[in-house]
Amino acid sequence: MDLGDGTALLTDQYELTMLQAALRSGTDGRRAVFEVFARSLPAGRRYGVVAGTGRLLDAIEAFRFGDSELEFLSENGIVDEPTVRWLEKYRFTGNVWGYPEGECYFPESPILMVEGTFGEAVLLETLALSILNHDCAIASAASRMAQAAQDRPIIEMGSRRTHERAAVAAARAAYIAGFTTTSNLEAGRLYGVPTAGTSAHSFTLLHDSERHAFEAQLAALGESTTLLVDTYDVERAVRTAVELAGPDLGAVRIDSGDLGVVARRVREQLDSLGAHGTRIVVTGDLDEYGIAALGAAPVDGYGVGTSLVTGSGAPTASLVYKLVARADGPDEDAPMRPVAKRSTGKPSRGGRKTAVRRVDGHGVAYAETVFTTEPTPGPRDRVLQVPLVRDGEVVGREALREARERHARSVAELPATARRLSRGEPAVPTEFVNGGPRR
Repeated sequence: MDLGDGTALLTDQYELTMLQAALRSGTDGRRAVFEVFARSLPAGRRYGVVAGTGRLLDAIEAFRFGDSELEFLSENGIVDEPTVRWLEKYRFTGNVWGYPEGECYFPESPILMVEGTFGEAVLLETLALSILNHDCAIASAASRMAQAAQDRPIIEMGSRRTHERAAVAAARAAYIAGFTTTSNLEAGRLYGVPTAGTSAHSFTLLHDSERHAFEAQLAALGESTTLLVDTYDVERAVRTAVELAGPDLGAVRIDSGDLGVVARRVREQLDSLGAHGTRIVVTGDLDEYGIAALGAAPVDGYGVGTSLVTGSGAPTASLVYKLVARADGPDEDAPMRPVAKRSTGKPSRGGRKTAVRRVDGHGVAYAETVFTTEPTPGPRDRVLQVPLVRDGEVVGREALREARERHARSVAELPATARRLSRGEPAVPTEFVNGGPRR
């Protein structure tokens, strides 16, 4: 992905002031391990979905302080000259491990670990959280919607409801989590997400009659197109649509009214006109609950916008980036020690961790086990973290379809309770081994 002038200033000032102070105290070179995790899931959610890793890898590669960035920092007195000189040579040379994209996660799952010197690793905090908090929230909501839709396709169409760049990221995350297409062309260009779209009500209103609008669209896009039939009178529009396109009309779209009731009437009318294969697509402020409510209706596909790009009420995954281990000194062989916060309501658990998904003999996950020593997975268990960056070089890139396929496998592995939309506890409990009590 083209990240223009780089990503170094997509960060908070305190990352750089911490670096300056660490340079002053001589602690910047201490080896450190940071961990990204969520203390909890959004209220009532059963699982979360990892997304944004591929975008983060691109952003880490582009994390460079060029002349314009350094000039800004220096002229505004944000950091001192020794720090500017250090930043001029900045390259992340450490290691990153993480849950691969599409994988499900649970409270305290260590979904990303960053290892390097403190100076190198602390600078990635805001960037990592900015990308992962957004994309994981969108993917988690999208997965619930895809589960509610069962095998019916869903188009992502939320671009006009969010920031223009967030729209591209949202389309990517939604595709990983089971959406079939997006209306966003930049997501198609950058990431290969399949795109779809036909017309809005304005196209119908432009023409002298609905018939003229349908004729124009059919002439341009063919009989496989989707005609929007609720600008005026739905019954008349459906009759006109089949009259003009014939029984092989691709689909009709309904965007208003009681969608379940209208869909049943439209299905009966289409069948009576011989258009048995014409699909019905519904849109209009849908979320996972609205989709589930239409499960018994003769609906063939959905379009979701606002609810998707706002995380369906949870626009952030509430991920944090915490130091969990650091060296006693600057030497490469200096021993590492676990460190942890003791803050009221915001504690952390020290030590470098490895996560294992425990799976029973029926292929159903029953525990997320996190080790602070060498893991001991069973024959059916999966070690979840994979290498993403090794010695500063990205090694974890993959095709988006692989993340999409992984997500389908990951959700299928969860207990049946995970797919319920009702409020409940996480579908898989997180347990710690050799970690000692929380401090």
